[in-house]
Amino acid sequence: MEVGDSANKSQRRVGLLYDERMCKHSTPDGDPHPENPDRIKVIWNKLQANSIPQRCVLLEAKEAEDKHILAVHSQNHVKLVKKISSRQFDSRRNRIASNLDSIYLNEGTSEAAYLAAGSAIEVTERVAKGEVDSAVAIIRPPGHHAEEDEAMGFCLFNNVAIAASYVLNEKPELGIKKILIVDWDVHHGNATQKMFWKDPRVLFFSVHRHEFGSFYPATDDGFYTMIGEGPGAGYNINVPWENGRCGDADYFAVWEHILLPVTKEFNPDLIIVSAGFDAAVGDPLGGCRITPYGYSVMLKKLMNFANGKIVLALEGGYNFESIAKSMLACVEVLLEDKPIIGSSEAYPFESTWRVIQAVRQKLSTYWPSLADELPEELINKAAPAAYDLTSSSDSEVEDHESSKVSQNLEEALQEIIDPLSKLKVDDSTRDHVATWRSELSKVDIWYAAFGSNLWLKRLLCYIQGGQVDGLQKPCAGSVDKSPPKEIMWKTFPHRLFFGREFTQSWGPGGTAFLDP
Repeated sequence: MEVGDSANKSQRRVGLLYDERMCKHSTPDGDPHPENPDRIKVIWNKLQANSIPQRCVLLEAKEAEDKHILAVHSQNHVKLVKKISSRQFDSRRNRIASNLDSIYLNEGTSEAAYLAAGSAIEVTERVAKGEVDSAVAIIRPPGHHAEEDEAMGFCLFNNVAIAASYVLNEKPELGIKKILIVDWDVHHGNATQKMFWKDPRVLFFSVHRHEFGSFYPATDDGFYTMIGEGPGAGYNINVPWENGRCGDADYFAVWEHILLPVTKEFNPDLIIVSAGFDAAVGDPLGGCRITPYGYSVMLKKLMNFANGKIVLALEGGYNFESIAKSMLACVEVLLEDKPIIGSSEAYPFESTWRVIQAVRQKLSTYWPSLADELPEELINKAAPAAYDLTSSSDSEVEDHESSKVSQNLEEALQEIIDPLSKLKVDDSTRDHVATWRSELSKVDIWYAAFGSNLWLKRLLCYIQGGQVDGLQKPCAGSVDKSPPKEIMWKTFPHRLFFGREFTQSWGPGGTAFLDP
């Protein structure tokens, strides 16, 4: 793509980068997958339909150099990604991918990964130099889950971390001494966090579904107590949602009472947004409800810092309509050529205020702006607890009819919550386990689970056996492998207490088989 500059001089100069070569990374057999080439195509088509490229500075995609990737990744990892698409790996590629967490590989993976990382560097450097006021990189594969030595969660290289490291360490003459990374992807940016864990030059902020470690990437790394270490202590901020369905009001509250006051104190020279749109309305993996208006407001508030030097690098987002509309809304904000229209009359969830207060208390010794307690009249303005009830759709069920949600089933499940929450199991004996299993065998519901990562195919895998995307090893299945008569999906406002598969004790998370 040739570099062009047809932006109106009265507007902010916004760099825009898209290259269809990143579409070469796709599933090897053409199988459907949420992270697919159409994600960036629909964004680009949406921007074209609204004449956005004509108003931006079009930037060329470039492949990253190994030395820049090696600033955050290991030699072995870089070597693997570089060669994985070569013929010598044809017979091993699928096996290697199967040993990784939520990764596929094909002949176009290497080029796409290098282009995504290099493009993140390109747009970040252009903004740092002042050649453009801000920039957007429509790139894939995404990056914020890619660890130093391992690809995971659809991510090969950590694009944002590579770009931040580049301008901080390789280009000191640009004067970028402090960078704020805002990760608003619905999943925790686990790898980005680790890469700057001890670095006070980078303030890493991630707001994400966590649900006490049950939501992907399903670790404790995204909890609010993870604040950095050594000189980086206080420079890692996690806002972990306790439930799904968080929307504009919840994110606005976090911006107002955590991110914005801390950003004012930190005073960054540059802001990079890990711009995942899987927290948007309708996303099949995210389960949250941010609107395009919500993203507009969140981004607009960030433009008040770093002299508006902002980079948006695409991360997740798997609903084509939502991801396209959300990115369009963000680019229009950066161009500042259209007023933000919309409103949010909803209140944050009660759990949102609880999380905000916990984060503020934990970080108040590092950021004085968080020291004051929030007024009662503010936190009392809360929406009812998150509650959702859905059933599987035709598209999710392959071998049997769509499951129906019945009132009787809901009532029966509710009857299980109380006895489970009161159970106390002695770690030293299994006798109690037999007792409660025997009692609960009288109940028609024989399987229950706590964890937002549970989806229909994984549930059926637990029952029938096998291995689905996200499981690191095959599951043996249950004794009775027949599919359920009915399936009910329900999000409860509080933690349920089920036994973890690796312990006899009781606590939040894990699964419980109620059939003996």
